[in-house]
Amino acid sequence: MNFTRWSARLPGTQRQRRLAARAVRRPPEAPAPSGAVPAARDEHGESSAPDAEGARRGAGQGAGHSLDALPAQDLSAQGLLDQVPALVALVHGPDHRIAFVNDAYAAVFGPRAPGAPAREALPELAELGLLPLMDQVLRSGRPRTVKSRRVEGRTGRRGDGNPGAVGGGTRPGYYTFTCTPVELKGPGARRGVLVFAAEVTDQVEVAERLRVSERRQREAAVTLQRSLLPQQLEQPDDLRVAATYRPGGTDAAVGGDWYDVITLGAGRTALVIGDVMGRGVRAAAVMGQLRTAVRAYARLDLPPHEVLQLLDGLAAEIDPNQIATCVYAVHDPNEGRLVYASAGHLPILVRDPDGTVHRADESTGPPLGTGGWLHTSASVPFGEGSAAVLYTDGLVERRDADIDQGIEVLEEAFAGATGSPQVVCDRLLRALGITAEHDDDVALLALQHPVRTGHDAELFHNAALDLLGGVEAAPRARAFASGVLTSWRFPRGLHDLGVLAASELVANSLQHGTPPMCLRLRRTDRRLIVEVTDGDDHLPRRRRAEPADESGRGISIVATIASAWGSRRTPGGGKAVWCEFALPPEAVPR
Repeated sequence: MNFTRWSARLPGTQRQRRLAARAVRRPPEAPAPSGAVPAARDEHGESSAPDAEGARRGAGQGAGHSLDALPAQDLSAQGLLDQVPALVALVHGPDHRIAFVNDAYAAVFGPRAPGAPAREALPELAELGLLPLMDQVLRSGRPRTVKSRRVEGRTGRRGDGNPGAVGGGTRPGYYTFTCTPVELKGPGARRGVLVFAAEVTDQVEVAERLRVSERRQREAAVTLQRSLLPQQLEQPDDLRVAATYRPGGTDAAVGGDWYDVITLGAGRTALVIGDVMGRGVRAAAVMGQLRTAVRAYARLDLPPHEVLQLLDGLAAEIDPNQIATCVYAVHDPNEGRLVYASAGHLPILVRDPDGTVHRADESTGPPLGTGGWLHTSASVPFGEGSAAVLYTDGLVERRDADIDQGIEVLEEAFAGATGSPQVVCDRLLRALGITAEHDDDVALLALQHPVRTGHDAELFHNAALDLLGGVEAAPRARAFASGVLTSWRFPRGLHDLGVLAASELVANSLQHGTPPMCLRLRRTDRRLIVEVTDGDDHLPRRRRAEPADESGRGISIVATIASAWGSRRTPGGGKAVWCEFALPPEAVPR
């Protein structure tokens, strides 16, 4: 860049050049002052001397300006540069000797002596790492810029070369430095660099406040998200489960991923995973409402598709513009199957006991919040030795690949992922490349139905009796329950409670239900379960019987003596009524 031509384009400089041409000039034979930079020629190649009055004014200010280093027609440029708030320094030669610094530069770093090399006289530029950059500018002839460098108010050098304090108590700030090549023409022509530093402190502070605000908002959303997720997963008797949640990277807003494990009673377990579209606090809040609703609907012990049907209407009420995907699955150890319904969510991956991995991808309904659709349920075998994973799209979706490819990678990783459910979760996250910088939320739920042998197998038993009805059904049920509970070596008190519960449930079914009927007893390592099924789909309710009533006390008796009780409709029609008793420590064989 030609400094003379650049200065001629500044506002008002042509008039000042004409005034400078009439100023007192130095005789041609007079030698130039020692240490001065050769005078720059104007566009016609004529050299001119500095203005004597301007030189005296510059010397009187003590700002370290060498007006002798510039021609008279450039005095206007210097005057303008002294008025601008930006920091300006002009250096020349391979060692970047000082030719000029403006008042703003001197106010921040102190006066600078002309003619001194930048490494000695401009240590601030060395600390900012600009000297190598200025070397590049000289070599390439192209300007270079570094943005938002922090500048401290510091000790500088006086015009006489002695250390001196920076004037004005300048506060630290941020500047963007631009180094531009210039040509200083004349005898002994030199190439130089114009250092122009514009203060951007306000912009940097505003950006930092914005980053802090965004970070706090994200932290609030993550806190909300984590508080709405289960703090500790329920652990079913027949399944081993583990889950993990990874929020997106530090620059990404938190999403609406969630998971849950809900014990339904009678050994059945509901497993849920979902993803609310969108990000931020709003998505997390909607997620919390849906998760709470799922737990409430699960207590009704409805089929999976009916739970999703209720959720669909609720999602539309919460926010008509918000949609969510969800999978709701129920495991029943008596049936050895996983019954599920999916609202537009990614397929469950199931690994059979032989290691084969397949997708439970039967279409059962659109995402929640779309409205007007009927969801359906489907099922897959899930017996002992089986495992499954439920996950959100953050685990398998990538911008540069189809989502099916991500699911295939997950299938391959799941086929070889052995160990506990928590170990499986960790291995799948590593296999899919999920790190702290991952840009999307990830929720992952792993479950296993372990094969029990030896002592563990002794803690899990099933026994069932088909009842055809008639007056002999109740005595047969009592005798069957007594014999089974005795063989399971239950304490006398628990034995009697189990027989009483079986008798009352069978009697209630005989009076209000229809054949076929079945009594099922089941024990786990933590509870005794008594369940009766029949062909009538009318669910019993607990009610207060009047003293004169001859019936209506059976369910109340069961609810009083049992730890929990409930009822549900069965898929083929009919109902199941159950109760369970927590086992005391002495009831567990050692």
